[in-house]
Amino acid sequence: MKNLEDWAAVQKVYKQTKSKRSTADILGISRNTVKKLLLLSEPPKYQRTEYGTKIDKFKEKIIEWRCEPYCFNGTRIFKELRKKGYKGSIGPIYRFLRKVDEDMGGHISKKATVRHESPPGDQAQFDWSEYEVVIGGRYRKVYCFAMILAASRKKAVCFSLKVDGPAIYAAIQELYDDLGGVTLELLIDNPKALVITNDPKTEEEVRYNPHALMMAKHLGTELNACPCYWPRKKGKIERPFNYIEEQFIKGNTFVTMDELNARGKKFMDEWCDEKHTTTKRIPNQHYLLEEKQVLQPLPKSHYSTKPLQKRIVSPDSYLSIGGNKYSVPVKYVGKTVLFRIIYGFRAELYDQKENLILRFEVSDKKHDVVTNPEHYEAIAKKVSTSIPQIRRDFTERFSNGYNYLEAAGRKFDQPTHYARKIMELQELYDDQVLNRFIGIAVDEDKMDIKSFRALLRDYNSGQRLMGMETPDRSDPNEQVVFQDEDALLIRDCSYYEINITEAISCNR
Repeated sequence: MKNLEDWAAVQKVYKQTKSKRSTADILGISRNTVKKLLLLSEPPKYQRTEYGTKIDKFKEKIIEWRCEPYCFNGTRIFKELRKKGYKGSIGPIYRFLRKVDEDMGGHISKKATVRHESPPGDQAQFDWSEYEVVIGGRYRKVYCFAMILAASRKKAVCFSLKVDGPAIYAAIQELYDDLGGVTLELLIDNPKALVITNDPKTEEEVRYNPHALMMAKHLGTELNACPCYWPRKKGKIERPFNYIEEQFIKGNTFVTMDELNARGKKFMDEWCDEKHTTTKRIPNQHYLLEEKQVLQPLPKSHYSTKPLQKRIVSPDSYLSIGGNKYSVPVKYVGKTVLFRIIYGFRAELYDQKENLILRFEVSDKKHDVVTNPEHYEAIAKKVSTSIPQIRRDFTERFSNGYNYLEAAGRKFDQPTHYARKIMELQELYDDQVLNRFIGIAVDEDKMDIKSFRALLRDYNSGQRLMGMETPDRSDPNEQVVFQDEDALLIRDCSYYEINITEAISCNR
């Protein structure tokens, strides 16, 4: 069979010569070969031919004679097969018997292991896997860090754009936070961020990364590196990664890394509400009943290898990181704050006493400005100063707003000035009360703010009842209707004092 190079050469030369004969002469092959290769629309692929063996039709009989009650050896089986027409040699029989012995228990496989079930609180297993995930409309390589409690099988995950030492240390601590406590032992793989040397041939103890040891001491756990190239040692944490890919990663897209993490944690918690195929128990229930109470307490802070960086918050309450600006609460304007970036996307902001202020996702753009309006609420104006926006807000909030602006526009040069002053009263009165008196102000031509406040003072003192709806001026025959009973009961306390005094005098 001609290989890929021959096919490619024929295709290329024939495009230049347009002649099968010339192509054959140039490449030194026959014209028939050129014809055959030109007929192939795709490169030739090698397909291995499967050949049967002389013992194929005797395999079931061999297995029968090898097992109870016969237990024949290879020589006896060979002799019996000769009687049944077997024409081959004894070698294929012995090769097949080795497979039979391994399957039937006569030979102990090197892969054989004893399952170990850890007591609650003893062990957690940690590992990670990488995926290609659509985030913000494009594929990005992300790393899924996962941890599982060996006893209850409760699992936790977090996602990162980096897999360096600081990311690994941060992930271990975040996952322990998610699991609500620390185990006595953490079973890990052998990355350089955790393990420096782990060579069983030297019979020396495992050398751990100093930062990993300090992190473990900070958590109150002990690291246990599994043997190299022996993933089944931590099989409990290896198995979930395929399920995560098939059931969560595939077919899903995410706007941000924060969304990926939030949905990933929710997915994992829902998975932990399903019965585990090995323990036959629901991990979340198993965890709450038997494991949560025996976990070691979490430390108050996280261990980090990177020192916090300093920044001064600008007068407009922005923090500059990596050429981008991020808003922070205005109470930190002019103050020095501390921050660090973990996982390649998450910024953590602290005050000078290293108390966490907030976390936010950094932008992957250049010269970006990220603003959170909530950070400016302490100094934000409650009512807009923009004239078009005042008109929109006033008419949307109040059904009498349009009539007011129309009437005030015929009387004042700046009707929106008075509309804005009315909306500023929202801290003292609800919109229903304000809307009612806006209609009254139009009817009684008391649309300036001083007269409007006088109407409200009369209402508060009980001199004016808000008991009737304002009639629709477009229909003079429309009858006045009363407001709901709750509004009728709203009176100033002085109203009741006067009536009580009158009642007492009448009784006398």
